[in-house]
Amino acid sequence: MAEGEGFVDNASADRTSAVEESVDKWTRLKEADSAEQFAAVWLEISCELITGVRRAVVVLGPRERGPFAPAAIWPVGVAGSRPLGAAAELAIRKRGSQVNASGAPTTDQDRRYDVVAVPVTVDSKIYGSVAVEVEHDPERDIQALISSLEWNCTWLESFVRGHWTPPSDRLVMVLETIATSIHHQKFQEAVTAVATELAGRLGCERVCIGFLNGKHTEVKGVSHSATFGKKANLIRAIEAVMDEAIDQQATVIFPPNEEGPLQVTRAHAELHEDQGKFGICTVPFSDGDNLLGAFSLEMPRGHSLDGKTIRLCEHLASLVGPVLDIKRKEDRWLPRKALDSAKAQVAKLAGPGSDGRKIVAGGLFALLLFLVFAKGDFRVTADARLEGTIQRVIAAPMAGYVASADVRAGDMVEEGEVIAQLDDRDLRLELLKWSSQRSQRRREQSEALAARDRAQAGILAAQIEQAEAQVKLLEEQLIRTVVTAPFDGVVVSGDLSQSLGAPVERGEVLFEVAPLNSYRVILEVDERDIGEVLLDHSGMLALTGMPGDAIEIHIDKITPISTAEEGRNYFRVEASLTGEPPPIFRPGMEGVGKIDVGRRNLVWIWTHKISSWMRMFLWSWWP
Repeated sequence: MAEGEGFVDNASADRTSAVEESVDKWTRLKEADSAEQFAAVWLEISCELITGVRRAVVVLGPRERGPFAPAAIWPVGVAGSRPLGAAAELAIRKRGSQVNASGAPTTDQDRRYDVVAVPVTVDSKIYGSVAVEVEHDPERDIQALISSLEWNCTWLESFVRGHWTPPSDRLVMVLETIATSIHHQKFQEAVTAVATELAGRLGCERVCIGFLNGKHTEVKGVSHSATFGKKANLIRAIEAVMDEAIDQQATVIFPPNEEGPLQVTRAHAELHEDQGKFGICTVPFSDGDNLLGAFSLEMPRGHSLDGKTIRLCEHLASLVGPVLDIKRKEDRWLPRKALDSAKAQVAKLAGPGSDGRKIVAGGLFALLLFLVFAKGDFRVTADARLEGTIQRVIAAPMAGYVASADVRAGDMVEEGEVIAQLDDRDLRLELLKWSSQRSQRRREQSEALAARDRAQAGILAAQIEQAEAQVKLLEEQLIRTVVTAPFDGVVVSGDLSQSLGAPVERGEVLFEVAPLNSYRVILEVDERDIGEVLLDHSGMLALTGMPGDAIEIHIDKITPISTAEEGRNYFRVEASLTGEPPPIFRPGMEGVGKIDVGRRNLVWIWTHKISSWMRMFLWSWWP
């Protein structure tokens, strides 16, 4: 039992030692200041992750042109080999991965080794290569080994990008970062992508981007994180750091440089202590005179930004920040946009300058006050139609045929004037027949009286009376075949000039005649305004034929029944003319009538219809 416990303790101690050693290597990797130190630690870690590695080398040099020289060899103190150097050189020259670059696996006594090399590139520019020599294994997946090396090289490329990037590449980085901010449509996607790209390119632990909201900054984007707790302690600490830099309107570095300006760094010191003593660089940005927000960059422990990189960050913030601010404003809800725009306009009015704007605003405000408190005559507007006070219908007195028609709709007629005549030939023949029978019965009656035949005389007397009645009826019908005007006026409807010889039935309407000196006005008042109209109200009438001459009218009758027509409901209101109608007036003329119903506020007069419609709409949809 004691031996088992000792074995467990030894295994646990070994694991603890391995973990501590791994943590130490990663710490040395982050704290490396030179390319040689970084390459040595990186190569050691990479070789431990690959089984069967015998030797490895990292070759680095100035971009493209070289010369390229070994920056690190593993194991330390072991000389490199010719195949390893040849593979590294060939990978640089051909800009691609190489396997067994010497032509065949190397041999060492009875062991065979494979050589694999991959280039180190940054933005398609060659900076060196990495070559490893591994034991030959037929079951080894060489392509997987190449992929593993290429994946591990991203750390090395990140270091090279942050420390060896020339000014032209820095300009490219600025342009690419701007392109990233423009590429994404949504603000949250753009700000997160920019923060993540800056963290990768500059080798930062974390990059945060914040924007001013009132007097304080709110973090809107964090690198490698699409979502983050806005009330977390870390986020509040970062926002305090941004506020500190914005208040001073200057880039703040912590730990501060000895030769740098004296700055307030209390919030930076607190964040530095809480987050593992990372280096912090906070860069505010603006769109001219107005500060918009700040970038906060946290560097690995032991690392600091040089002057060129700080200036690069300032240029990035000044160019990318306003672009992100535009996207932030475009992503706001429409009511928020309106509110922010109103606040901006009020700030301009309250601030100095803008005299013209203030004069216009004062004038508009005075006009608004006038419209709110001033009153005017409120008039209900309605479509109007002119009709005769009386309108006589002339119907066919009997069934017959049209013989002549001397007038049509629109003609002026006088009382007793013949306007149409029916065919009377059948009636005249019938009248002649009954007249002849009457004469014959009278002669027969004379003969019966002479013969003293009283009975026959009585019968003939009755027949004579019958004949006389028929004659009178026919004479009356003959008189009625002539249609005359009942009074002086105008024919409103009816035209028989195209129907001569056509049959008509008794009671069929032939003409409508209206007088010329007596009219009434029919107003079609909308149901929304009928409540304002009362009897004895007065108003004005303007006809389409004479729009410049308005005539006063007086309300006489309101019909309490609505009429639906053409998608609207209206009430029929009758009015009379208070003066003598002009000679140009004709029944059927149309126009617009306005009824005076009292005085109201001008704003209410112009907006009551739309406000009533909105109240009805909201009420109908309100649960």
